[in-house]
Amino acid sequence: MPKHRIKKSNSEAGVLHKTVTSSKITKRPPPSQSLKASNNQKNQTTSSTSLATTLLLSQSEMPLIIKSLHRISTHPTLTPYRRLVYRTLLSVPPGRWTTYAALSAHLNSSARAVGNAMRTNPFAPDVPCHRVLATDRTIGGYKGAWGNGGSYAVEKTKLLKGEGIMFDSKGKATGECFENFVDLGTVNLGQKE
Repeated sequence: MPKHRIKKSNSEAGVLHKTVTSSKITKRPPPSQSLKASNNQKNQTTSSTSLATTLLLSQSEMPLIIKSLHRISTHPTLTPYRRLVYRTLLSVPPGRWTTYAALSAHLNSSARAVGNAMRTNPFAPDVPCHRVLATDRTIGGYKGAWGNGGSYAVEKTKLLKGEGIMFDSKGKATGECFENFVDLGTVNLGQKE
């Protein structure tokens, strides 16, 4: 996979804005072959279109992200798919939320597969599965339990509210669904290579 170049700038609020660019977009194999794809398939490019995504990551969060990437890459029982899901999930910044459907569409996967990865996330809340909501913007599940009434749903809501996410009177998250995903395992975030 191509490495991404990162441009950094500090804002007045102390947030590090990172613009990730790549001169090539790799062609995704069909879902049935995605985990079995050879390196040759992974390196096929579809065009010279550049990929640009802005990640809003606070400087104080970078050590946690780098630590989480290391934990993901060295975990002895994670499947390649779960590693990809967790690395991609790290690109959802605090104060933002996404859905199982949006993440699965990006990964060319199913919402159920994403949900199973969230349910079995051994790194929560550092790898922020709490930022993934149902398509209708309600809490969905957390720690394997589904629905808005349980203690886990209360915990998930508390984590999200602590990051500044607001809910309407029907328990639906307000704001826009985050969809600017990046597999942070392919981005040099300043770690030693």
